[in-house]
Amino acid sequence: MAVLLKRLLHPRRPPAALGRPLGRREASLDTHAGAAVRVRFAPSPTGFLHLGGLRTALYNYIFAKKHRGSFILRLEDTDQTRLVPGAAENIEDMLEWAGIPPDESPRRGGPAGPYLQSQRLALYAQATEALLKSGAAYPCFCSPQRLELLKREALRNRQTPRYDNRCRSLSEAQVAQKLAKDPKPAIRFHLEGEAPAFQDLVYGWNRHEVASVEGDPVILKSDGFPTYHLACVVDDHHMGISHVLRGSEWLVSTSKHLLLYQALGWQPPRFAHLPLLLNRDGSKLSKRQGDIFLEHFAAAGFLPDALLDIITSCGSGFAENQMGRTLPELITQFDLTRVTCHSALLDLEKLPEFNRLHLRRLVSDETQRRQLVGKLQALVEEAFGSQLQDRHVLDAAYVERIILLRQGHICRLQDLVSPAHSYLWTRPAVGRAQLGAVSEKVDVIAKRVLGLLEGPGMSLTQDMLNGELKKLSEGLEGTKHSNVMKLLRVALSGQLQGPPVAEMMLSLGPKEVRERIQKVLSS
Repeated sequence: MAVLLKRLLHPRRPPAALGRPLGRREASLDTHAGAAVRVRFAPSPTGFLHLGGLRTALYNYIFAKKHRGSFILRLEDTDQTRLVPGAAENIEDMLEWAGIPPDESPRRGGPAGPYLQSQRLALYAQATEALLKSGAAYPCFCSPQRLELLKREALRNRQTPRYDNRCRSLSEAQVAQKLAKDPKPAIRFHLEGEAPAFQDLVYGWNRHEVASVEGDPVILKSDGFPTYHLACVVDDHHMGISHVLRGSEWLVSTSKHLLLYQALGWQPPRFAHLPLLLNRDGSKLSKRQGDIFLEHFAAAGFLPDALLDIITSCGSGFAENQMGRTLPELITQFDLTRVTCHSALLDLEKLPEFNRLHLRRLVSDETQRRQLVGKLQALVEEAFGSQLQDRHVLDAAYVERIILLRQGHICRLQDLVSPAHSYLWTRPAVGRAQLGAVSEKVDVIAKRVLGLLEGPGMSLTQDMLNGELKKLSEGLEGTKHSNVMKLLRVALSGQLQGPPVAEMMLSLGPKEVRERIQKVLSS
């Protein structure tokens, strides 16, 4: 950089575009008719992927797929001091888990790579050189101490901190003198002239006169790494990005980015700034909450489709808000013109209900149900392991029967290995005395139930069992039907509450029901 700066020491020309000036067509950010849609999700690997990031990625993904375009993952890792180990891998892992994998990425590669900004430093240096040559950028030799003093002074006077553009007016001789002492200065972009108006696809026409309220921003740090402002412009240009869908917090910075596009002579993409995703009470989602990270939801057994569904149903971009949309339906129904400026309020207390809906949809599909059987088998093995008295409970047919009977009653597959459902996998320790406390007619009730199960050629259904158990209770003088059900529930599960007794019997099967009742009678 020092060699470059010395080579560029010459009388400055006013900042100008390196190509032709932008006209009205470019100012309105119209893209070329028929150009391929290319969008990018560009998080910083300073943390793992959370719900806010997932929503931004999802809107980019469904917009790209709706228009037969490409969805690119670019990792903005230029702030090397804040990188979190494993975050880059986690971001791509979680996008794949969510069912919205990028078409191009650090892992997958692609024609516009590399997709890590730390591997694209030559491009930023090249753009910086062009800006220095045109006079649109200049070296800044201000120390961190001076910049901190400026900030403190502004805050003391209740003003917005801004750089005072001191180094902008350095003469050629002063620059040469300072370069001898500090050969690696930061480079600042010369904010000058009226910022171009632009039509945001969500917020409409905008213009932010950044030159009048901000100091000249650093675009290249002294370590050779770019700041966000330069990097995103350079990368979006070289990657052929047609539309930038990003959070509304970047709306004010867009005028600054457009000035950079103008100074470099490049045509900018279209911009669509997405309103924030907030908590139900209007507070910001915070990484400190912990439970907003996708890893948390995946480990807790929530389905990707349920998360995609809830983060879109609470916002805008669709003709109507509804539960139960799948990813293909989100792609078909998405309309960027329907995205409003209002923040989306996320109520995570509703997530279990969303998950229940999507779990039932998976159960209804035979292929998906087989996958659920395998997952539940692994959960049972993990939860109970050596406690399994009869490993036949891991048989696929039995596990599938449990899933079919319990669908609609559970929100997550993990619910089936909770203490409330442990009777499905292990035999409860129930003594005769426990049943005697419920009814004195333990033997009579038990023998009649055993007789019911031994009927020749009997095909058990829940409705049939309910009817037979009702008849059984009516034939017991002085015994309420509720007490008969309570006794059988305790005998079969060791619990006072749970699913309907007929469903319990159907789940366990005649053989297991007989064995459990006989075990209690002989205890």
